[in-house]
Amino acid sequence: MRLRNTSVDGPEGSQLFEDTSGPAAGSQTGYSNQPAGPQAAGFPAQSILSDPMSNLAMAYGSSLASQGREMVDKNLDRFIPISKLKYYFAVDTLYVGKKLGLLVFPYMHENWEVCYQQDTPVAPRFDVNAPDLYIPAMGFITYVLVAGLALGTQNKFSPELLGVQASSALVWLIMEVLAVLLSLYLVTVNTDLTTIDLLAFSGYKYVGMIIGVVAGLLFGRLAYYLSLLWCCVAIFVFMIRTLRLKLLSEAAAEGRLVRGTRNQLRMYLTMSIAAAQPIFMYWLTYHLIR
Repeated sequence: MRLRNTSVDGPEGSQLFEDTSGPAAGSQTGYSNQPAGPQAAGFPAQSILSDPMSNLAMAYGSSLASQGREMVDKNLDRFIPISKLKYYFAVDTLYVGKKLGLLVFPYMHENWEVCYQQDTPVAPRFDVNAPDLYIPAMGFITYVLVAGLALGTQNKFSPELLGVQASSALVWLIMEVLAVLLSLYLVTVNTDLTTIDLLAFSGYKYVGMIIGVVAGLLFGRLAYYLSLLWCCVAIFVFMIRTLRLKLLSEAAAEGRLVRGTRNQLRMYLTMSIAAAQPIFMYWLTYHLIR
């Protein structure tokens, strides 16, 4: 009976064991055979790159980016002539040294005409008379730094006050250039002076301002006044001899008698622009020396 029960119950027991363990084993087998990662979901990583729609979208996006960049460059060059600005920064060390010497001592210089090559002015590094923007830009930055140093010696330094100093100098420079442009329009002067040229000539006064402030910080107010007076006279002579070739007629440039109402207005305008430089130089530096 025991053997019979064993033989009868054996298959049922084995069947029961297989029925209860079958799903678990099947689930384990299913889990072990199931692929992992993005391939399990049916989206291989390489299928995205090989998809024609994704390649088309990438090509369309790159074309839009290139078109947008060309549009920005075209509109930017319309308002800010980048190609022309490169000309005003084409300087070297020799030119900067000669130009600084000419701004401080312009009395011995004889030839003030700008050299041309095929109706195009040569780069500033080849002609000391050509206007540039390197010296005015570096002069403005150096002036702001020296002004911060001067304010620090007076225990008045603060980032806000330094920002006010820089913004006020920039605003006065812009107002000066706009006033000169308006005067040229009212006088109806036909000249090859551009707005960038006027900005360059107006920015040369920062060299004398820096010399005056540094002299005042090192040697006192008397040295400030003496050095500033020297630089004011030098910039006045420099502006007169430079702008007369641009604003006055050829007869006036050669030293002849200026006749006619229009030529007299041009002469007055030239002297006014030159006389405004010492005024701005004193106005922007007198409060820095105590």
